[in-house]
Amino acid sequence: MKQLGSRLVLGLAWLLHFLPLPVLAWLGKGLGRLLFWAGKSRRLVALNNLSLCFPALSQTRRQQIARAHFQAFAQVMLEQGLFWWASDRRFLRTVTLTGEENWNAVQGRPVIVLAPHFVGLDWAGVRLSEFKVLASIYSRQKNKLLDRMLLKGRTRFNQSVLFSRQDGLRGVVKALRQGIPFYYLPDLDFGRRNAVFVPFFGVPAATVTGLSRLAKIAHAVVLPVVARQLAQGRGYEVTIYPAWDNFPTDDVTADTRRMNEFIEQRIGEMPEQYLWTHKRFKTRPPDEPRLYD
Repeated sequence: MKQLGSRLVLGLAWLLHFLPLPVLAWLGKGLGRLLFWAGKSRRLVALNNLSLCFPALSQTRRQQIARAHFQAFAQVMLEQGLFWWASDRRFLRTVTLTGEENWNAVQGRPVIVLAPHFVGLDWAGVRLSEFKVLASIYSRQKNKLLDRMLLKGRTRFNQSVLFSRQDGLRGVVKALRQGIPFYYLPDLDFGRRNAVFVPFFGVPAATVTGLSRLAKIAHAVVLPVVARQLAQGRGYEVTIYPAWDNFPTDDVTADTRRMNEFIEQRIGEMPEQYLWTHKRFKTRPPDEPRLYD
């Protein structure tokens, strides 16, 4: 029964991939409104996060951002079929790349691509894989058919080097030293292990220190990359920022705070596109109360 359901979903994704992007964007808005209304638990998480991060905003404005986030996320879901069945030409036409000179400037060195959790995250990763094989962390899906299709999308240009989250960093360091850029997504709450509490919009957030530690061990440069979903179904803009100077330092906590500050700045530019449905403040400092029911 699960396989049948998966095939029906994939069949719908195949049909949707024929539609123009503006139509998918329009459908995404409608689906997003439905998900915002029906998905009570995730809606409450998003509103709670926005209240913590933007206490100065009105409740109405925070609800607008949350609703827009659900719409942006729904649009990405409907566009998933483009990863699997769209021609290379259409895919590349959908994603505008800026800052390519920053990518070229660090070639020949170990590179960690810092990729925060914005809705266009996968578009950026696949677009960069056109240049070079990338390494990344991959969580295998229980559904084998879905797992196979997700891998197909990620490897449409080059065969990725994938590591399990349970593998630790040894394989990642080896890949970096072999010249394989590591596409790294360290901005979620992964618990207390290898994490420090640093502010995220003024709220103490358990944040993994892997970016600083990896950069130091592998003598790697950090190259931030952010994907912006453009309005009215005009595709995505992937921006490659300059590699960070003076990173890492001897202060892991300061390095981790620098990462959060960078993400805060990008969120300020497009607040509706960050992953607000994630319980970013689930892990609390000792003796501090829980922030989610």
